[in-house]
Amino acid sequence: MVDTAPRRLPRARRREQLLDTALNIVREQGTDALTLGHLAERAGVSKPIAYEHFGTRSGLLIALFKQLDDVHMAAFRDAVARAPRRLVDVAAAASAAYVRCYKTVGPEWHALSSALTGDAEMEAFCRELFDGYAALYRDAFAPYTDLPAAELHLRCVAIIGAAEAIARDMLRGRVGQKRAAAALASLTVAWLSRA
Repeated sequence: MVDTAPRRLPRARRREQLLDTALNIVREQGTDALTLGHLAERAGVSKPIAYEHFGTRSGLLIALFKQLDDVHMAAFRDAVARAPRRLVDVAAAASAAYVRCYKTVGPEWHALSSALTGDAEMEAFCRELFDGYAALYRDAFAPYTDLPAAELHLRCVAIIGAAEAIARDMLRGRVGQKRAAAALASLTVAWLSRA
């Protein structure tokens, strides 16, 4: 099935259309099917257009993951900003946002993160992404703990790992979304409570 699209779109709109088509390919066929040639065919454009936007398959995978990540980060920031200024409330809001986003794009998120291994460009992107998550969590929780900066960072790394593990169990149907968020919030509070 070829996605129908107007031939002449502004560059930003064309990129958005290509990324939407790429996400559909991942949902329907998995990341192995996501090549620039297949993307071009499905989007109804020439291969050079796909290559012009992403350069390489790695560039495409990174752009698609970044698009999903931007939505996830915005939801996290918004949830934290709206939460009452107490650790328990910020932890609950952040945890609920995390599992909600994971439930929405979890299978694609996991497939893309698995596909983002294999070359130096993708590995560097993953390291940068993880460092960004650690900083986001550290900054969100710093006002609510007396932990030294290095210890806070390490515990935020642990929270991110726990969040990933809990969310994967949720996707497997082993735990519901509310219970997953509550467990993650409880861990967060326990690990970051003021000493």
